[in-house]
Amino acid sequence: MAKTTVVVVDDSALVRSILTEIINRQPDMQCIGAASDPLAAREMIRNLNPDVITLDVEMPKMDGLDFLQRLMRLRPMPVVMVSTLTERGAEVTLKALELGAVDFVAKPKIGVADGIRALAQDITDKIRIAAKAQIRRLPPAPTAGAVGAAAAHSTAAARPAAPIASLGRLSTEKIIFIGASTGGTEATKDVLINLPADCPAVCITQHMPPGFTRSYAARLDGLCKIRVKEAQDGERILPGHGYIAPGGMHFSVERSGANYIARVQDGEPVNRHKPSVEVLFQSAARVVGQNALGIMLTGMGADGAKAMKVMKDAGAYNLVQDEATCVVFGMPREAINAGAADEVLPLQQIATRLIERLRSTAGMSLNRV
Repeated sequence: MAKTTVVVVDDSALVRSILTEIINRQPDMQCIGAASDPLAAREMIRNLNPDVITLDVEMPKMDGLDFLQRLMRLRPMPVVMVSTLTERGAEVTLKALELGAVDFVAKPKIGVADGIRALAQDITDKIRIAAKAQIRRLPPAPTAGAVGAAAAHSTAAARPAAPIASLGRLSTEKIIFIGASTGGTEATKDVLINLPADCPAVCITQHMPPGFTRSYAARLDGLCKIRVKEAQDGERILPGHGYIAPGGMHFSVERSGANYIARVQDGEPVNRHKPSVEVLFQSAARVVGQNALGIMLTGMGADGAKAMKVMKDAGAYNLVQDEATCVVFGMPREAINAGAADEVLPLQQIATRLIERLRSTAGMSLNRV
């Protein structure tokens, strides 16, 4: 069986050495090159044709993002970013995912050597996933005359082109639940930016480590009609708001009297994840029942699939992303196989179908179970 070949790109000789060692210990992968900057990496990629590269965010000679952007336009390939656990690192990493990186690993700011060795399983798992991911080429860069206009409208371009019509009067009981993993930061964004300001509350579990979800929520909040934030324990779940599970914490929905509230708690990983989609979706079935709408987006593994079936059995209506538009068709496939899906749709159609479903049930009297 052919090994997955990897090129490591990092300006730190220590990090290059440790990553090379971790990769070469795996029976199914081999580090075939290590470059200290993007210019050296460019030649190495051209000559060695690796299956995957790991790429540091901040490097000399060319910024990691600039290099990634050029790579994804000219020679798209699976990239796993190596980020730092800082606010700046989080923002840059989110931009890298937008540009087409498959996933990222967050290295600590201090104790880097021990920190990276502790992440060996995570790193190699993400390389394996990246090697099988669906990679898409970035569109060509704007022409010189259009660069200024493109920069001026970069945020606007991320918003939906057509105005989003108000949903009108809906039951405040309804809640939308989204689960996602690899590739999910962009997929979730694509759904949320197409929701109107008066849509039901949206509760989201995206597999992310601590330190990144706050920046992710802030980024979404700047792009969407709804308000988006990290979920806080005990707060009311309100229509027109999106709530992101904080990295490293489980997120569920409970009720207090007439209100839905967020429950954010520590605990053991579920399906190897914390936050876990299973935890959120189980609460959707238990607490929200037939007023819940479930969405399963791109991701590796099976987290949330069984709970999504429990949601369906409780009366929820579930939409699942199709294989053609997934970066990794793992969690959606498992949800489909579990019999949890009411509809399987391309990513671009999920928000539209969700709105249609909400409009079709407007005025129906649905009570909590």
